[in-house]
Amino acid sequence: MGSFSDEYDVIIVGGGVMGSSAAHQLAKRGQKTLLLEQFDFLHHRGSSHGESRTICPTYPADYYYPMVMESYQLWGQAQAEIGYKVLFNAPHLDIYRDYDKRLRETISTWKKNGATYEILHDELVKDKFSGRIDIPEDWIGLFTEDGGVIKPTKAVSMFQTLAYKYGAVLRDNTEVLNIEKDEVKGVVVTTTKGEKFCGKRCVVTAGAWTSKLVKTVSGIELPIQPLETCALYWRIKEGHEAKFSIEGDFPTFASYGVPYVYGTPCLEYPGLIKVAVHGGDPCDPDKRPWKPGHMMDSLKQWIERTFKGMVDSSGPVATQLCMYSWTPDEDFIIDFLGGGFGKDVVVAGGFSGHGFKMSPIIGRILADLVLTGEAEGVEMKYFRIARFEENPKGNFKDFMH
Repeated sequence: MGSFSDEYDVIIVGGGVMGSSAAHQLAKRGQKTLLLEQFDFLHHRGSSHGESRTICPTYPADYYYPMVMESYQLWGQAQAEIGYKVLFNAPHLDIYRDYDKRLRETISTWKKNGATYEILHDELVKDKFSGRIDIPEDWIGLFTEDGGVIKPTKAVSMFQTLAYKYGAVLRDNTEVLNIEKDEVKGVVVTTTKGEKFCGKRCVVTAGAWTSKLVKTVSGIELPIQPLETCALYWRIKEGHEAKFSIEGDFPTFASYGVPYVYGTPCLEYPGLIKVAVHGGDPCDPDKRPWKPGHMMDSLKQWIERTFKGMVDSSGPVATQLCMYSWTPDEDFIIDFLGGGFGKDVVVAGGFSGHGFKMSPIIGRILADLVLTGEAEGVEMKYFRIARFEENPKGNFKDFMH
């Protein structure tokens, strides 16, 4: 029988970017906070590591736009607190077929929010980027200055450092076995080593392991499917390196076709550009296949056509495996666990490959829910667990049909 350790205001299970951001927010607000991570901090087995993530507000669903814009502000505040940068500004270009519903919905959302953007046909895209990007005639470019590249491992380290600065306790290599409600001690978190930690509240941000842990703890089956995905880096041909650099105003980008391609300008590795497929293969996070590449042949063709032979499309020269936590509607799950836990346990997961950019506001939301029971200024109804009881596919989105 394990002995009880110190008591905390909030215990956070999962030390990736979401848990670390929440720890920063809670500790900064004076809460005695414990952050637990099952592996080493900054490990490469989940979804929060690597060299780059994009940030941009190009969402057809209008509830994400204000979340991204607030995240820009919160990234800036955190950088000011720590004294270094994790977000590097860049323009952003989305590419759609001209009849794509997602294009129309995104433009509608931007108009509603007063965003500044440009709609570009194929020749204008070519002119805008001096021939570096070429799109088919029946495709449309949607351009904004509000893009950027985030350094993910550095960002997680930043949030953890700030959390520690404000008094949080950080424990890695501490796997959680169970979470229970105790009428006297509050929420009791038990580890595989037999340790027990008590908290008034608990936050579960366990990434690809969230559904496994929640089912063990409550019996609730969250529709979160882990996917193994792969970031790929391609060599820019000699003499063209500066054209694809973030210093040369090359954008972050996404192409909404088959495959759905995304990428970042040359930043982390000299002479290499990140171009990958958004998506992956279903996996068990504890029994990963660890196999690189998804729709590789189609991706090679896309690179050759889009960059006009200036990027070597014969194959990637560097790869980095990662995981997504996918929900049926690709919307997040951020909610109280309910049942016997009531509002004492909050779950955040299912970020579906697009949550990293919003980790500062996710941390803010989780701190708000823990302390006040609600999140100011956020349409939380889209992130409730109960939406899947009403419709197994979750939130209805016209552009997905």
